[in-house]
Amino acid sequence: MVDPKKETSLDGDIPNELRRNLHNRHIQLIAIGGAIGTGLFMGSGKTISLAGPSIIFVYMIIGFMLFFVMRAMGELLLSNLEYKSFSDFAADLLGPWAGYFTGWTYWFCWVVTGIADVVAISAYFQLWWPDFSIWMSALLCVVVFLSLNIATVRLFGEMEFWFAIIKIVAIVALIATGIVLIVLHYPAPGGGNAAISNIWQHGGMFPKGLSGFFAGFQIAVFAFVGIELVGTTAAETHDPKKVLPRAINAIPLRIIIFYVSALLVIMAVTPWNQVVPDHSPFVEMFVLIGLPAAASIVNFVVLTSAASSANSGIFSTSRMLYGLAQQGVAHRRFGMLSSRAVPTTGLFFSCLCLLAGVALIYLIPNVMKVFTLVTTVSAILFMFVWTIILCSYLAYRKKHPQLHKESTYKMPLGKFMCWVCIAFFVFVLVLLSLEVDTRQALVVTPLWFIMLGAGWWLRQRKAAL
Repeated sequence: MVDPKKETSLDGDIPNELRRNLHNRHIQLIAIGGAIGTGLFMGSGKTISLAGPSIIFVYMIIGFMLFFVMRAMGELLLSNLEYKSFSDFAADLLGPWAGYFTGWTYWFCWVVTGIADVVAISAYFQLWWPDFSIWMSALLCVVVFLSLNIATVRLFGEMEFWFAIIKIVAIVALIATGIVLIVLHYPAPGGGNAAISNIWQHGGMFPKGLSGFFAGFQIAVFAFVGIELVGTTAAETHDPKKVLPRAINAIPLRIIIFYVSALLVIMAVTPWNQVVPDHSPFVEMFVLIGLPAAASIVNFVVLTSAASSANSGIFSTSRMLYGLAQQGVAHRRFGMLSSRAVPTTGLFFSCLCLLAGVALIYLIPNVMKVFTLVTTVSAILFMFVWTIILCSYLAYRKKHPQLHKESTYKMPLGKFMCWVCIAFFVFVLVLLSLEVDTRQALVVTPLWFIMLGAGWWLRQRKAAL
């Protein structure tokens, strides 16, 4: 693996390594923002209608597994502060092929997710400006995000800080509103009153049996996409040995507060069998109390949530391309930094891909079908990245037992939980094959790995000549 400190700068005034400009509050809020996906705001209605109250257990199980993935990532990143992201330790521990596959797959993950987010933001704009061109709003989004990221890493940190604050305030407001409605026994839609007993009184905790419970996993996994984002900020984190463990350790509490509590309150106020799959339960909650601006307020929150995801995606793709260039498996221009230590070439390339993806989506008539397809593809690819993190950890334990012994941030139940998490991801892939729309994504996804494999083979062949 190439050490960026040993690289010669192309310009004496241009830095040749990333700067540690992200502080504790930035990392904490980036971690929270990563743990609260757009899927919670927009997808929770569909997941509740599919699984009923058992959806709570779905989110808790996924959150539990991903906490161990994050702990594995944390121990690896802190074992060697030269690692810029998980692509670096994958290349070092599993071989150059792993860094190549992980880095490019993670880049593609966020490009795909970014395409979905930009399309979603453009659609949210239509509520306020229905006559404004959806093409112009998509273009405007990409230009704004490019401008925010190209300035300095600290500006990115500040934007994510405030985006996350908005999401937190919205969820806390929802939970507080729901508690008040429950205490007042407010009339629930469709008859009855808001009460805790609504959670289990309509068919129990598993009203749709195991099939409904398993169906919830298919959508809920996408809600956690971005939880590993804190790993791509490692090279730009001030005092990573203190900040990264604090951010990772708080993940279980955040999942309980932001996912489980919010869903419990929604189902206590509105019985699960009366939740409308196509509507956001967040909007419905505020409409129920007669708040006239409910639609606009929640639209703003959902828009900022999608903006946060797209902004994070553009940040992480540029850093991943920088890491790949340092490893020698991407064009060396991606490894060049601006005078403000920002990988501008990677930023421009990622944004260009976003625009091409937006154009592709609008050329296909059934936008929602494509939207479901790209988000499922994204979830599958993210599971691949999470699995590579676990495999890297297993290799680390085998190759560097002394480093593990000296680690101050050991992963609990190390090797055992790695295999449990890998088995869980295989289980989710099997579930994805059961539904028609997700099965299509499962069939399409191998094409990406075939393309990567061909690229790796050509690179190896060129190197051998």
